[in-house]
Amino acid sequence: MSGTLSITSAMTDPALLDLPWDLPLEAWPSENIAALPKGISRHLVRFAHLGGHVVAIKETTAEMAKGEYEMLRTLQRLEIPCVEPVAVITNRTDADGEALAPVLVTRHLRFSLPYRALFSQTLRPDTATRLVDALAVLLVRLHIIGFFWGDVSLSNTLFRRDAGAFAAYLVDAETGKLYEGGLSNGQRENDLEIARVNIAGELLDLEAGGRVADELDPVRISNGIVDAYRNLWRELTGSESFGMAERWRINERVNRLNDLGFDIEELAIRTDESGTTLRIQPKVVDAGHHQRRLLRLTGLDAGENQARRLLNDLDSYRAAYRRDADEEMVAHEWLMRVFEPVVRAVPPELRGKLEPAEIFHQLLEHRWYMAQTAGRDIPLAEALTSYINDELRHRRDEATVIGPPTEAITTAMPAIAPDTAAVPVHDPDDEGDWRLKV
Repeated sequence: MSGTLSITSAMTDPALLDLPWDLPLEAWPSENIAALPKGISRHLVRFAHLGGHVVAIKETTAEMAKGEYEMLRTLQRLEIPCVEPVAVITNRTDADGEALAPVLVTRHLRFSLPYRALFSQTLRPDTATRLVDALAVLLVRLHIIGFFWGDVSLSNTLFRRDAGAFAAYLVDAETGKLYEGGLSNGQRENDLEIARVNIAGELLDLEAGGRVADELDPVRISNGIVDAYRNLWRELTGSESFGMAERWRINERVNRLNDLGFDIEELAIRTDESGTTLRIQPKVVDAGHHQRRLLRLTGLDAGENQARRLLNDLDSYRAAYRRDADEEMVAHEWLMRVFEPVVRAVPPELRGKLEPAEIFHQLLEHRWYMAQTAGRDIPLAEALTSYINDELRHRRDEATVIGPPTEAITTAMPAIAPDTAAVPVHDPDDEGDWRLKV
């Protein structure tokens, strides 16, 4: 490793020094490479082992790496779902003293997958719609804080399962810019059009490769982000007028936003000159309503939809067994008697399949279907045994899944070829960005 190597990092991890920075990223030995699926990128990207976790390493320019590193740190401070920046590595040289490309290092988001790895054989319309809806929510959250993305796409996003839906996380922020005064309508519409075109291109690319269901219409799905975005933006930021006798609609608006998973930090309420009409408008909207309630009551950190589902089960438990007890006390009891025993019952070798909150959600779904089939209530223990053996055991391991073209191989690379130092690591997504082909 060259003595002139420069590492910029907000975290102290000496393991960074152990990676082969004196080699081009494409030539890194297999013992350093983590076999995880990744999205399409204009830059060379590899996953690597760093201590006890995995990082994504992207070759780029020094200026772009430093800019994206700072932008990701800013987005994290603003509590925007995005990958965690680890370091910027510059002044890399090989053994002959030749300069190597600077890199940006980010932490891999566990249990997340690129969109191309979220379907087994062909992408179904309902899965594609849920991905687009999740991306629309992320885009609204970014626009609320004044962030212009500039390259909105499924490829620049990671997705986590979230109780039947998906939660989207920003991966690539190199084209993004944060405006303190917020975004104009033109800037928002520009980002939205970029999203629509990119999504259509990505889905058409999959269609050309025979990887979408016959009934999936790429253009219709891509147009769906426009409606999803505008409906959510209008609900979160739009003003509403009504008569003084309908003041109950203030609480209705707040409850509606809570149901969507958002909290209002400030609500502007004005009356007209005659004093007969009220006008309300949310000023600052913060996502994660159910997440915060679940975290406050139980200490569990889950996705928004997962949190909503867990809270529903908690509320049902309280109604059935401890109706008059304190909410915090019941939450602790539910955690000890219901949630944690379920998590502990999952065999260790299966715990990488899904996040604990997602496992609990899917268990509740499985229990409901069992009850419908059997025509009786199913004890949780009986449903858990059935779910583990019939469902969870047969799922891919989403903490460490490999995503080959058919999504069928899940064997770790070292098990395929123990001596792989000279074996090139092939990723189907390295074939290039579809936007560079047209």
